[in-house]
Amino acid sequence: MNNTPFFLYLLLMAGVTYLIRMLPLVLIKKKITNRTMLSFLHYIPYTVLAVMTVPAIFSSTSSVVSATTGFIVAIVLALKNKSLLTVAAFSSLTVLVVEWLINKI
Repeated sequence: MNNTPFFLYLLLMAGVTYLIRMLPLVLIKKKITNRTMLSFLHYIPYTVLAVMTVPAIFSSTSSVVSATTGFIVAIVLALKNKSLLTVAAFSSLTVLVVEWLINKI
């Protein structure tokens, strides 16, 4: 079996990953003082987390209806400043109940 393309792609991926992480350290010498840029950089982790989590929510159940109701419950509880454990427990329980109701009908 010829593994040459695999190792070539692996090397290319490693190089690109290294450049993405190394270039900002080399090119930006001064401390960032621009408020807009600092605000942008501050919200990147939250944006990445949302982009990774929200699609998984809607594809993790057997019904989009149960996923949507669980998502709505989670949003409402989070906006009411409930703990992460409370939000996760009640949204999971909501999904479980809605799935059970859908299978009963």
